[in-house]
Amino acid sequence: MLEQDRIIKINIEEEMKSSYIDYSMSVIVSRALPDVRDGFKPVHRRILFGMMGLGNTSDKPYKKSARVVGEVLGKYHPHGDSSVYGALVRMAQPWAMRYMLVDGQGNYGSVDGDSAAAMRYTECRLQKIGEEMMQDLDKETVDMQTNFDDSLLEPTVMPTRIPNLLVNGASGIAVGMATNMPTHNLSEVIDACVAYIDNNDIDIEDLMTYVKAPDFPTGGYIYGMSGVREAYMTGRGRVVMRAKAEIETSSTHDKIVVTEIPYGVNKAELIKSIADLANEKKIEGISNANDESDREGMRIVIDVKRDANASVVLNKLYKMTLLQTSFGVNNVALVHGRPRLLNLKDLIKYFVEHRHDVVIRRTQYDLRKAKERAHILEGLIIASDNIDEVIKIIRAAKTPNDAISGLMERFELTEIQSRAIVEMRLRQLTGLMQDQLHAEYEEIQKQIAYLEEILVNDELCRKVIKDELIEIKTKYGDERRSEIVYSSEEFNPEDFYADDEMIITISHMGYIKRTPLSEFRAQNRGGVGSKGTETRDEDFVEHIYPATMHNTMMFFTQKGKCYWLKVYEIPEGTKNSKGRAIQNLLNIDSDDAVNAYLRVKNLNDQDFINSHYVLFCTKNGVIKKTLLEQYSRPRQNGVNAITIREDDRVIEVRMTNGDNEIIIANRNGRAIRFHESAVRVMGRTATGVRGMTLDEDGQDEVVGMICIKDPETETIMVVSEQGYGKRSDIEDYRKTNRGGKGVKTMNITDKTGKLVTIKSVTDENDLMIINKSGITIRLKVADVRIMGRATQGVRLINLEKRNDEIGSVCKVTSETEEDIIAEEDSDASGKTQNDIVNNENEE
Repeated sequence: MLEQDRIIKINIEEEMKSSYIDYSMSVIVSRALPDVRDGFKPVHRRILFGMMGLGNTSDKPYKKSARVVGEVLGKYHPHGDSSVYGALVRMAQPWAMRYMLVDGQGNYGSVDGDSAAAMRYTECRLQKIGEEMMQDLDKETVDMQTNFDDSLLEPTVMPTRIPNLLVNGASGIAVGMATNMPTHNLSEVIDACVAYIDNNDIDIEDLMTYVKAPDFPTGGYIYGMSGVREAYMTGRGRVVMRAKAEIETSSTHDKIVVTEIPYGVNKAELIKSIADLANEKKIEGISNANDESDREGMRIVIDVKRDANASVVLNKLYKMTLLQTSFGVNNVALVHGRPRLLNLKDLIKYFVEHRHDVVIRRTQYDLRKAKERAHILEGLIIASDNIDEVIKIIRAAKTPNDAISGLMERFELTEIQSRAIVEMRLRQLTGLMQDQLHAEYEEIQKQIAYLEEILVNDELCRKVIKDELIEIKTKYGDERRSEIVYSSEEFNPEDFYADDEMIITISHMGYIKRTPLSEFRAQNRGGVGSKGTETRDEDFVEHIYPATMHNTMMFFTQKGKCYWLKVYEIPEGTKNSKGRAIQNLLNIDSDDAVNAYLRVKNLNDQDFINSHYVLFCTKNGVIKKTLLEQYSRPRQNGVNAITIREDDRVIEVRMTNGDNEIIIANRNGRAIRFHESAVRVMGRTATGVRGMTLDEDGQDEVVGMICIKDPETETIMVVSEQGYGKRSDIEDYRKTNRGGKGVKTMNITDKTGKLVTIKSVTDENDLMIINKSGITIRLKVADVRIMGRATQGVRLINLEKRNDEIGSVCKVTSETEEDIIAEEDSDASGKTQNDIVNNENEE
């Protein structure tokens, strides 16, 4: 034959397509995906079948793993030995399988990621529960197929009594699809199977009362149920897993002790990642991380620094390490040879159907065998009743076949019965053995009736399936290892931050930061102050506000927009740092700037937001009142909070309860007092009404607005540009209607400079003053005496530089010993230092 005659021309596109489809189907059906009935891939099925064939059962000594691998490779699984040994090892690892099917002896790896010893060193045998997977395999319960060389038969599926796919899960990557199924508790799954058998119309919601959530061999917590529910409903979902950790307190420092980790997490890598995060300062507060695990169990100890909050550190560890991770459920399995995505009910249904099929086929086999035995017994009974004649026929026959033929003719027996009589032993001629024959025949007739009843009575068949499942539950069922935490579905970011007191600082050029209040210390009146904030050239600190970490900060810009940030979302900086450009945190227009804020504890409190108001005051003396509820839905890009006229801007925003008195002050040293009821409630985008009439000198403007909430204890503090300030009684200011010019609040001279701010203060407050040059001073309000409203006041701060002026003034809590004690005893008294710091923005 010529060379060219042996070359067959084919289309490469068709060849690639058909070859790849053949390959992908082989991977899907014969390698990567488990069968929905027994939960096995072919390699696992062949390992168990091979071990059973070797007699490597739980009641016999261990055999070398290499012996088992060789058996499986040589007879059933023509692939690499590593694939077989890898699957065998996994079936013997207590942290990988919820119910181990193989009993391993030797080094089978560890939860630290150590690999198992080579198969020539390790030994194995079947676990008792592994043998249950193959119960009744010899009773024609499942289809058999030939092996790779057609020399032996192997099962296509196991006649399992255990819902193995749900119980032990599965994972595998096929071509174009993958499966990832979590492990479950055997008792729960069997209860669900029994419930399904009792009522085939049961819905997934009801099944979930039995199968509550996955149950992982490594324990830990199932954190939140929304992902679990989605997985059971659709076959796909995300189960959040958390390590089990406790905080141990001692006199020196706290410890976080982890005793259970999420499924599939490498313990050694977990500890290394924690140490790396601590070294890189990504998590503050960890001094050491040790693995103290031993044969008693797992124990990872994380030492927390003395000044750190252990709960905060633990929550950061959950967020940034594999102490919390998720299991992506993807329930893909082979149903009648085809891959399908299955929900919880599907998985239970197909297993129960498989058990039904197995029970029917086993019953048919047992019935056939019972009838065959009854047939023989009938012949033996006839022979024993006519024993003398039977012996005579046999003795007269020349060959056994003649004897068989003679018996068949004389007693109308079948060949099988006649052969059994011919082969009967002499001892069966005794009276005792004859009684036993009759008893056995009666027993087998009852068995035949029972087996026939199973085949025709579906109710009885279901009862048999249920009883066998309950027997398995009794033998191997155990308690849940993974606890379910229903309380929280998601991360609560507030868990990661202690509710500490902060000072929010905003500079004139729009830089923002939060600094712990404890960094600032009190000084006596008239001191020089300490360097507070490094600022850029020509920049100065313009706003300084107190808040706590869990508060919501509402930012209002001079153009009348409102933005929201949690305080913990504001970058932390030291007293001397510059802060971060506010444009990087909020979507603010380049020609706009934040110049007012509110602090609200919780925007979800309906009673609070519907009983409080936001009060705006602008540079030109316009005032507006709107319900807080109008601003309770944060948006990424902010909302219009007030409509501002072209030559105006927002200078002050306050929260009121509807029954406060308002005082507005201007640059020229006058103030007006009126009740807030004089201002009607308007919509979010309204402009407002006149609050104060300004002087017509072209330079006058409003410098501040305060809300009086406790006239008995509050006094009015005003501060001028050159560092002068004074306190006056509220009653010095007579009540008028809004829109007037007001009365004198400070005697303005060249020495004092124009008015800078107006504040409502008490003796418990401190005043924090920041100059435009960045110098800060903190002084006690109690050191400033109360004087008449028309005086020029006393010097609060010495301005060392001639051109320096007061930039911003803020009141904070006093750091007296009584307040610190009050904060520590806050649980008992109900009043905390936090309440005192922020009282200007709450009831």
